Order: sequence, then C-alpha cells, then structure tokens
Amino acid sequence: MSTDTNGAPFSYLFRKYPGIRFLCWFSAGLLLFIVSFLVHASIRHTPELYSVTPPVGSPGDMVVLDGMYFGDSRASNFVQIGTERLTSSSYISWTDTQIKLMLPANVQNGLVSVQVAGKKSNPVMFANKTTIPVIVPPNPHTTYPMISSLSAATVSTGQLLTITGSNFGDVRGTSDVYFRTDHANLSTATNSTGQGISPADNWDYIPASADNYDYEYWSDSEIRVRVPDGAVSGNLFVKTEKGSSAFQKITLSTAAGTKKFSSGKTYLIQLSADVSDARIQKDSNAMLTLHVPRPVTLSSQPTVAMTECVPAPVLANYRNTVIHQAPFSQFTDTKKRFRQTFMISVYTLETEVNVRKVAPFSEKKRLLYTANIQSDDCVPASAPQVTQLAKEIIKQEKNPYKQAQLVYKFFLSQYTLLSRVRTGDVSPLDLISSKQGDAYDFAVIYTAVLRSLKIPAKPVSGIVVDSQLQPHTHWWCEFYIENFGWVPVDPAMGSGLQYIQFQQVADPAEFYFGSIDSRHVAFSDSWNNIKPALVSNKTVHRPRSYALQSIWEESTAGADEYSSYWNDPTIIGVY
Repeated sequence: MSTDTNGAPFSYLFRKYPGIRFLCWFSAGLLLFIVSFLVHASIRHTPELYSVTPPVGSPGDMVVLDGMYFGDSRASNFVQIGTERLTSSSYISWTDTQIKLMLPANVQNGLVSVQVAGKKSNPVMFANKTTIPVIVPPNPHTTYPMISSLSAATVSTGQLLTITGSNFGDVRGTSDVYFRTDHANLSTATNSTGQGISPADNWDYIPASADNYDYEYWSDSEIRVRVPDGAVSGNLFVKTEKGSSAFQKITLSTAAGTKKFSSGKTYLIQLSADVSDARIQKDSNAMLTLHVPRPVTLSSQPTVAMTECVPAPVLANYRNTVIHQAPFSQFTDTKKRFRQTFMISVYTLETEVNVRKVAPFSEKKRLLYTANIQSDDCVPASAPQVTQLAKEIIKQEKNPYKQAQLVYKFFLSQYTLLSRVRTGDVSPLDLISSKQGDAYDFAVIYTAVLRSLKIPAKPVSGIVVDSQLQPHTHWWCEFYIENFGWVPVDPAMGSGLQYIQFQQVADPAEFYFGSIDSRHVAFSDSWNNIKPALVSNKTVHRPRSYALQSIWEESTAGADEYSSYWNDPTIIGVY
C-alpha cells in the first residue's frame, strides 16, 4: 500500500482531502492531453500532390495544383518549384485540395512540391516554356486554316478587310482573327470563348471583337472582318479549332492619330452574392437565377479570364454574364454564397487624334454606328432637353471630335459634381435642370448628348481602384472616331472627383478627355438588356451599380420571399 511522507496511507489521504483528488485528476487529464497531442502530431497527413496544370508554362501564367492535405489556408505553407520557394505575391488561392498561383518572372524548370507544416509532398515535374527548344513543326495538315491573300496591305482601324483562303470553317463558331497589338507586357490573350491562344509562343495579339460587330461575313474560303480597336501594324492570323494559319502582314495607317498603352496592371477581383432565408410554397420547385456581370474587353482592357467560379455555373459566359441557377430549397435553412474570381489586365490608354483628319461618320449602315447613336433604357439620347442642350453647346461646329470636346468642357464648367452617388427613384436627366449630379449622371448624359449629335458613344461602368486597393463604383464613357477607334472620356474625373491615386494626374481636366488610367476596371460598356427566362418571373435590378444591366436576379413562381445580398467587388491581388 502507498503512503505519504508521514506514513499515512495514500488511499486514505485521497479520500479525505478534495485538493489531493483534484491534483490527481488534473495530472491524469494533462497526461492524456499530452499523449493525444503527440499521437495526433505523429499521424498528421503528409501533403499529396496529384497534378500540376498546365505542366508547361511561362511567367505570368496561372497554374493549378490539385491534391490533398494542403490545409485550408496558406499560413506559413509554401510551394517550391525547383530550388525556388514562391513568394506570397504568387498565390491566387489556397484550399485543402487545390492551389492556384501565378508563375513569377524567375520561374525555373524542375520538380514542384508543396510543404505543409514541415512536411513535403511528392514532387511533380514542371517545365518553363521559354526555356524549351523550339522544334521545327511539320508541314501543316490540309485542315489547318490557310490565308492566300488580303484585300489590302495598308488598313485603318475599323476598315473592312477581306481575307481569302481555305479551311476557315463554314461558320465562325469559336474561331477568331487575331491582330498584332502593342500592349506592354501583355501576358495572356483570349478569344471570344475565353480560351487562351499561343501563336508562335507570342502573346501580343488581340482578336477582332464580336461586341463591336467586327465580324461581317465568315465562310470556309472568305472572311470579312473589321480591323479591331487597339490593333497596330504587324502580323495577323486566323485561328480555328483545327489550328492557326501562317502569319500575314498588314500596315496600320496612323493618319487619324495614335494610341499609346502603358502602365499595365493585372487585377485579381472577386465577386460574390449571398442568398438565404427562403420561404417557398409547399411542394414548390421554385428556382433562382443569378446574372453575374463579367468584366468586358476594351482596347485598354484586352484580357479577362475567370479563374474560379463556385458553385459551377449553368453558363460561364452568356450575354457577358455568368449564369447561376439553384432551387430555393437550398436556401431555406442555410446561407449559400455564389463566388467568382476574375483575372483582368488593364492599361493606361493615351490618345493623340489628328483633328484635321476627323470627319462625320460615313458608313452610316455599319452596325457599330447604328447601335451606338440610339436611345435605350439607360441613355436618353432622344429626350427633348438632351437634343436642345446639344444644339446650344456645339452651335455651328461640324467636327465630331471638337463637338465631343465642347460638350466635355461644358459639363466641367456648368455642372457641379456630387461626391456621393444619388439613390432612390432619380433620373440622370435631373443633371440638365438642376445643374448638379453624380458620376453616373455625368457619364449617361454626356453619352446621350453625343448620341443625339450622331456620334457613336457608350457609357462604361465598373470600378476605380485606389492606392489602398479599395474599389469604388464608377462610370465613364467612350466615343468612336471613324478610322481611329474608341476615345475614352471620364467627365467625373475631369471635374475633380478624386480617390487615393497610384500616381497623381497633373491636369485631370485635360487628361481625362482622350485618356484613361489603368485603375479603371470595366464591367460593362453600353446597356445590357437581359430578358427574363419567363415573363411571369420576378426580377431584381440594381440601379447605379458597377454594371449596366436590366436583370441581376430572377425567381420563378412558388418563392414567397428570400434574402439576397450582392457584395461589392473585392480586390484580392494586383500584379
């Protein structure tokens, strides 16, 4: 029998004194916790790396690592390629089963591994495309597109170009014609479906734009396409699902002026919407549809790629929106988040227009012209007060560029800009009568006045990113000059609207007529008139938001009520 130092039995002391019993139980519990912790630490899973996609890439490309036991967040964990550990700026997202990262400029060939809590995964091979010797390709198959001739060797922006050849396909589908551009450090290019291209391992190309009605005719042996805004002298090629044609050289006329792209930035922007508290009728199959705006492509914003979408969408790109659908039964007891992440390249654009070469639009049957001079649900171009104001401002001036400049100067001198966005049932036409309005009013009415003058123009909506990486909903404009392209204008910025800037503009009033900086990220250009799936559906519109579209969400019959909250865009990375 055990005893204490005085010879008393330990069992007697254990029964008599509660303090001794507490110390015994506490010691036993502490010992059990230590043993459990050591056992848990000893069986902590080693990360497993299944694949690296793509296995061959270039600096600036996005790479996806799939596997298990990566941990729910990066914390102090890291990815190593060859002998180099990737820095924090390379990571786009990190989950327990997937890591997305952007390859740094100094990426090596070598083995990729993931290290989590001191444990290293199995390695997977990766190769830097720029270091791989180029193999001379074999003779192209007869199914590859082939260009035999061009209708002109010297062209202007917007000019119709006829490409003659073979194997273009009977319909365009996902095929595109690509033109050389001079965007500095352009790291990726996409066609109309968002898929990447790789012409001769050179990324400095942009496709003709379906949104600008550049494609006018497509057959297996002939393509009629307009030279896209942002193209420069150099090569063009045709790309189909069978492959890419050989290069053909064109020279771009700069008689009407030039565009300069600089200070490129790549933004990683996340959108999200939360849905909850649904109340539905008994046995109802009511459905919710979300129309999430996708960033648009402009000459200053040439590349957009969706890197993440949770849950998987019904359609990834329909009328420039991501379509999500789900039954309301999913939202009765829990909140569900719909999340999308986009990688967007944006450049500062500065224009220099030869005003003497500018004339009124001559191709009045061109779709770009007819679509951008009319009134719509956003731009009241035919309102009497708009047409009267236009006449008062331009007087006898006939030059479209000078007319746009006169309207811009009138806005800056005669209208007061409100720093806060107006709310409620308000009309942008109030700007003309009250002589004050917010950035939305300035952009919409400026566009309306130009359209009433038969100058193709469109409002642009999106965000402005400040130096603290905070997004601010904003609106600006573009107008079109024949043989030159789109000219950016930001009446609100020109009037003195300020955010914390990356770099101060010396003279905002002068700069923001004809130029735009790389902190403007566009989510829509022109009004996106979305029709409901069923006439009886209930629809929700978000006025004066970062995208100009008629419907953001719609619900079928059977849903009594629900809650939805659209979060503001979030900047999760700038490169």
